[in-house]
Amino acid sequence: MTRRKVLIMGAAGRDFHNFNTIFRNNPDYEVVAFTATQIPNIDDRKYPKELAGYLYPAGIPIFPESQLEDLISKYHPDEVVFSYSDVNYSYVMSRASRVNAAGVDFKLIGGHPTMIKSTKPVVSVCAVRTGCGKSQTTRKVSQILQEMGKKVVAIRHPMPYGDLNKQKVQRFAQLSDLDKHECTIEEREEYEPHITSGTIIYSGVDYEAIVREAEKEADIILWDGGNNDLPFYKPDLHIVVTDPHRTGNELAYYPGETNLRLADVVIINKIDSADYKNIEQLRLNIRSVNANAVIIDAASPVSIEDAEVIRGKRVLVVEDGPTLTHGEMKYGAGVIAAMKFGASEIIDPRPYTVGEISETFKKYPNIGTVLPAMGYGDLQIKDLETTINATDCDAVIIGTPIDLRRILKIKKPSVRVTYDLAEIGKPDLADVLSRFMYRVDHPEMKKKEMAGKRE
Repeated sequence: MTRRKVLIMGAAGRDFHNFNTIFRNNPDYEVVAFTATQIPNIDDRKYPKELAGYLYPAGIPIFPESQLEDLISKYHPDEVVFSYSDVNYSYVMSRASRVNAAGVDFKLIGGHPTMIKSTKPVVSVCAVRTGCGKSQTTRKVSQILQEMGKKVVAIRHPMPYGDLNKQKVQRFAQLSDLDKHECTIEEREEYEPHITSGTIIYSGVDYEAIVREAEKEADIILWDGGNNDLPFYKPDLHIVVTDPHRTGNELAYYPGETNLRLADVVIINKIDSADYKNIEQLRLNIRSVNANAVIIDAASPVSIEDAEVIRGKRVLVVEDGPTLTHGEMKYGAGVIAAMKFGASEIIDPRPYTVGEISETFKKYPNIGTVLPAMGYGDLQIKDLETTINATDCDAVIIGTPIDLRRILKIKKPSVRVTYDLAEIGKPDLADVLSRFMYRVDHPEMKKKEMAGKRE
């Protein structure tokens, strides 16, 4: 039988997972190539033979997405599978049109076929957009479950930007593991908060192998989602975070709306800094597609080490990179802190950028007057450090999830912004998780509930 040829469009995450769960060792298909976008320096390499399975003894090549039509002409795929996240519907359909115009089927794979079943209960934290507040939500969920006496092991959405064979299964239990695995700034931002709060975290490439290792030391698996992607594991409780600063995006970005429709719990975050009308419109939008989810109101209050460092000063604000780039936010916790604690002016970094940081602003021209903490490789990290130190400012506000001073030599006075999830009113996460754990610990109750639904 002729194998159906497939080209997978990705960004070093969902694409590899879709391959591993749907296509690897599947004799009905032949994956001829991956394309890569969003993340720099991940194209022009291979998905290695060691991970690709017996059907791919030479591995699978990865090309820039800009070559899409040429690759279709070269490999003659029967279908192109779109496999990355946090893009608006116009963007998705534009890619679909390019593929269809080349005479090829365009495909979106449903979430459930790629959700691996764990032997342990799974709580997933996902979002409708990058930058909604998954990190602080995940930390809060982990804290509550640990206070209940549960051993929580987190598994993070992939960020495999290095040697894929070495990154097949990664375990982080202490900060030195970040150096051991040669983590980028983006990886450190996601892993370090878990480590410092006492939660072991796994990540990598092969998520079947990852969860089997995590299950050996966990009572609960906590899925820490990336971008607005769907969980890689079948969740027993699916929590989705929304952002009233971008009301409307929850119904207009792929696959964020899918997350919203699947949610058991929806968190409306940042209500302390959002417009009331946007909050209430977001609430209506949630209910228009998910009538049964529990809605939790929450804030993400910011604090800094020493307000006097920035009060009345001209400041450079460094924000989380992905939130500003494909997340399309023009500000984050750093800007909110600058306004709250009395900075006199936010300095535009663009006249001072160098190298790959200059290229980032060219690729994402709407970033504005804040500096994205891009650090996908050593050169980009060095260019970020050079840009910060060259900027004509009095002080630097670090609004990233980690303290950049651990990996950059910042020669100016600086303060770090921290933020945590603070639920407002009831129900809150403790209520939801208590009910969830009761059902986990009393499985006969879940059977009764399912029997009642069938009747």
